[in-house]
Amino acid sequence: MSSLLRNFEDVNLDSKEPLEEPQRQYYFMAKCREWVKRKEKELNRPLTFSVVTFGCQMNAKDSEKLAGILEKIGYVPVEGEEADFVVYNTCTVRENANTRVYGRLGHLNNLKRKNPNMMIALCGCMMQEDAVVDKIRKSYRFVDMIFGTHNIFKLAELIDTRLSSRTMIIDIWKDTKLIVEDLPSERKYRFKAGVNIMYGCNNFCSYCIVPYVRGRERSRNPEDIVKEVEELVADGVVEIMLLGQNVNSYGKNLEEPISFAALLARLEEIEGLKRIRFMTSHPKDLSDELIEVMKNSKKICRHLHLPVQSGSTEVLKKMNRNYTKESYLNLAEKIRTAMPDISLTTDIIVGFPGETEEDFLETLEVVEKVRYDSAYTFLYSKRSGTPAAVMENQVEEAVAKERFDRLLKTVQGIAGEMTGRMEGTEEEILVEEINSQDTSLLTGRLSNNSLVHFKGPEDLIGKLVKVKLSQCKGFYYFGELAEG
Repeated sequence: MSSLLRNFEDVNLDSKEPLEEPQRQYYFMAKCREWVKRKEKELNRPLTFSVVTFGCQMNAKDSEKLAGILEKIGYVPVEGEEADFVVYNTCTVRENANTRVYGRLGHLNNLKRKNPNMMIALCGCMMQEDAVVDKIRKSYRFVDMIFGTHNIFKLAELIDTRLSSRTMIIDIWKDTKLIVEDLPSERKYRFKAGVNIMYGCNNFCSYCIVPYVRGRERSRNPEDIVKEVEELVADGVVEIMLLGQNVNSYGKNLEEPISFAALLARLEEIEGLKRIRFMTSHPKDLSDELIEVMKNSKKICRHLHLPVQSGSTEVLKKMNRNYTKESYLNLAEKIRTAMPDISLTTDIIVGFPGETEEDFLETLEVVEKVRYDSAYTFLYSKRSGTPAAVMENQVEEAVAKERFDRLLKTVQGIAGEMTGRMEGTEEEILVEEINSQDTSLLTGRLSNNSLVHFKGPEDLIGKLVKVKLSQCKGFYYFGELAEG
């Protein structure tokens, strides 16, 4: 990022706003900063902000960008929602996520009545739905601005528009090919960070709303990703999480195509970077090249999240997953052969339309054969706007629930055995935080993503240390700091 962008003193607010990004956004950040300074003088106190995140790690990463912009403008972060600027970064994977946001908006309305300086912004996946925007426009007139997933970078410009118009600002893009680099970001952790490598999704699984709200796949240039990671490492980051709806299809739409495996190999060379994670992998695109790169890597973590969703080829076809039960099992076997110590985790949906008892038993068979370290299990939830919502033979709730309970019992039994296989060994962990349940303990994470709780000094947070895994408690370990 150039010094011009970093230094607001160099932004000439008397000139016309730039047309090029990200210079245009820094112009509006500088303009809003002047307004914040005037407002602080008027109120004789700092202006505060709170970004509330719903949903996935992609949303969490977007929220870091929103927070970075607001801090550049001059707002001060606070916990809770009693702030001068509140952003809800929304999720819409399930309908009840929308209901939660509507419920909390009533609370924000009460807060805004007490604080007339308060501004409320709604963004994220939920805002990409026309029906949602119509409802907010009609029933929640106190909201100041609405924008979606494609123009997060425009926050400062939208604030400037709101300040000059004094009406609700709605700016929803249906899709975009634009990727704006070099924007501020406020990281949650100083020692680890998420890095977007691509946006959007081309898979159109029949149960999923994501492609409709996040748009088509678009990959960042590898040079920009490498530059961002190098800057993060220079700032103290030792672990990165590469983010994309389907990282295995990274690079296919670039002018000079590059594979995800080749990107990983380039990141491996960055001095000072200790750990590389990524998610999410789609089984249909996971290549032999990627397995080979992972096998030979000193930095890629021994954890792979590989969503299966169902063990039935018939159900997988209805889900539009583009692989079969057999091809998934072959892939899992290939991964385990190459990396016997790898931790495999997955997502499974129970009760998808048309799922029979035989289909469900095939899912149980996959779980028993692959032996996952953990699995995110979901009861199928009808999502309006997706093909699956109007499919025939919707499974009765009681039947789906009974299957779900059986699946959970199987998953948890196997996961407990898989997690416990490292008990008694000495392993390296990245120390992440003071334990939230017991402040006398620290919590760290193994390469395979398992959590370890142990006693140690607080200054170990952010460091890689050796810990003896003394006792496995099902899904996590208690450990002891290794001597020396």
